[in-house]
Amino acid sequence: MWATVLITIVHVVVCLFLIAVVLLQSGKSGDLAAAFGGQGSQTAFGPRGAATALSKATTWSAILFMVTSIVLSIYASRRTGPNSVLSGVKTTQTKSQPATPAQQPATPATPQQK
Repeated sequence: MWATVLITIVHVVVCLFLIAVVLLQSGKSGDLAAAFGGQGSQTAFGPRGAATALSKATTWSAILFMVTSIVLSIYASRRTGPNSVLSGVKTTQTKSQPATPAQQPATPATPQQK
């Protein structure tokens, strides 16, 4: 019980930190030429500098977010057991009957021509 609460608190803090770190990062190659595939360098995969502290923080917080998500899902599955969402729903057997043919409307009598 206490472990779930602790992991949940860590998870929420990591979520808030991840949101802040992602929003603080500046865009890379956000000019008009980048929209059409233009690159400012002749390298194979475009210009890329060394990883900044902000990008490393983003990577580690994303990893920690995934780990806490997996741990919380494991705790939740152990608490509830191997149940499905539909495990408590009672199924009702519906008896299907063949469709009855529709009644054909009577054709109106046509006056006979002479």
